[in-house]
Amino acid sequence: MQRRKFIGKAALASLASIVGADIVYGSKMAENYIPLALQDPDPFKLFNKDKEMVVLNDKPWNMEAQAHLLDDKITPNKYIFVRNNGLIPEEIDVNNWTLTIDGESVKEKKTYTLDELKSKFKQHTYQLTLECGGNGRSEFDPPAKGNQWTIGAVYCASWTGIRLRDVLEDVGIKDDAVYFGYHAADIHLSRDPAKEPISRGAPMAKALQDETILAFKMNGEDIPLAHGYPLRVVAGGWPASVSGKWLQRISIRNIVHDGTKMTGTAYRVPCKPVAPGSKVADEDMCIIESMPVKSLITYPKSGATISKGKTLTIRGHAWAGELQVAKMEYSIDFGATWKTCMLDKPANRLAWQHFSADVDFPQEGYYEVWAKATDSNGVAQPMLLPGWNPKGYLNNACHRIAVKIA
Repeated sequence: MQRRKFIGKAALASLASIVGADIVYGSKMAENYIPLALQDPDPFKLFNKDKEMVVLNDKPWNMEAQAHLLDDKITPNKYIFVRNNGLIPEEIDVNNWTLTIDGESVKEKKTYTLDELKSKFKQHTYQLTLECGGNGRSEFDPPAKGNQWTIGAVYCASWTGIRLRDVLEDVGIKDDAVYFGYHAADIHLSRDPAKEPISRGAPMAKALQDETILAFKMNGEDIPLAHGYPLRVVAGGWPASVSGKWLQRISIRNIVHDGTKMTGTAYRVPCKPVAPGSKVADEDMCIIESMPVKSLITYPKSGATISKGKTLTIRGHAWAGELQVAKMEYSIDFGATWKTCMLDKPANRLAWQHFSADVDFPQEGYYEVWAKATDSNGVAQPMLLPGWNPKGYLNNACHRIAVKIA
């Protein structure tokens, strides 16, 4: 009779963190057994998310917030969108977790433990905005393939970690370095260990910014497993796919990184405008870098009813990729006229900015409140859907809510 293999301690600890409690007799569990709690998981319990979050996909898990859930100035974990390309790592041994820096353009390959990273380099905390490149994809026509995000694949959390720049200076980077790429512990949907679900990156100029960090805390606590525990890249202002989770290795390249989802049409848009529905050759697609200016009304919830004669205070957030938001406006007449909102400065570069306005309505009836942000280069959000692209990226049309005056 074949001897039964039992699950290892590292795998058991990982399963316990997902279940949310100690698995009391876990040491007696067969190596390949999956607990019932994970066989048909409740994603809200699994990821500690609010029940109003919207699940778009479960293979892999993807879920988004609704606008009114994002009202906090710093987004709590329960409202942070989940975007996975593969399976969440099943075995995380934090005591033996390491980060290796290698590639054609490092002077000497180096490996660090988590403790070394935390003790050797100065720690910094920033509020950083992360938005999925496909946020708003559901509005494109003809439809674009992929998760049909509406407006909830964005958030701004407080991240604590060390600057990637400081680690690279410790390693030593050659003059021919042009790009970094990340490599992580997530599992390809096929479970083929030779395949990476995603391996993206950014030019060295982005890697060397103060706010590009290797983070190990989110909102003052260990990063939740779904968001990259125990270590991830956070590169605010660019598509969130640049901020690789479950980080194990960074390669410094002398070419544009060619990892999974860096080539072809992935996270790319046509270099020049194209007609809706057009086929675009790979060589005519350009990599998305800084995200466009955008805003979101987070209060009140769309569909609110307001008593006649009362002033409505609206509020929300605005962001502009690498830039700052310079002006925030609202309209109640479908964009015919605009009025200025109060706009706060960002807590730090690459954090979203908070806006508010007191809105009066002339008579009873149905209204829409539209929000429009303008960045520091004078570029404003389009009132309706911007230029079509094959993958449905970069929809930064004005957000709108419905209001009834009764």
